[in-house]
Amino acid sequence: MSDAKPIRVLIADDHPVVRAGLALMLKYEVDMEPVAQAANGREAVEMYAECRPDVVLMDLRMPEMDGVEAIEAIRSRHPQARIILLTTYETDEGIFRALRAGARAYLVKDAPCEEILDTVRAVHAGERRITATVGVKLAERAEYPELTERELDVLRALVKGKTNAEISAELFIAEGTVKFHVNHILAKLDVADRTHAVIVALRRGLATLD
Repeated sequence: MSDAKPIRVLIADDHPVVRAGLALMLKYEVDMEPVAQAANGREAVEMYAECRPDVVLMDLRMPEMDGVEAIEAIRSRHPQARIILLTTYETDEGIFRALRAGARAYLVKDAPCEEILDTVRAVHAGERRITATVGVKLAERAEYPELTERELDVLRALVKGKTNAEISAELFIAEGTVKFHVNHILAKLDVADRTHAVIVALRRGLATLD
């Protein structure tokens, strides 16, 4: 019987049922141990510093600090951190940002239990897990011009159906500046109008409807 220490896992997800389910699944594995649970990205950063887990299962969308921000914060202090992204949808942008921030793998939340467990073991062993399909998408994504933070703010406002005047008031910038950003967004996304910009933004995960 092996005397190897179990893989210590931190679970970060804002849904209690998801956290409980993952913890229960890990608990039944002889080589794994759920050591902490975080309900948002900020808690995940704090708990990582406190517990120093071997692997982190990090949800992409969480309140206070999202998964990408949490990954960046953890790895800025602990570059050796081994983090797996948990996502509901395979949106190009979310996965791209998380992998760029330092995630070593990603899992869709409805993945089979064995796939989740296998990925935890693989990442703990130093491997990366990126499917061929996502690899192709990420390669394509790398060819797109990067949107600035302000352009992303404007794009998310466009997705909500806001006019230039409303965006101007919300972001405290001149309406002419909004038009300037919109033109840059259309060019970078290679689309002809605002409607197509919204479609591309939703498809790539640059913005959401919620």
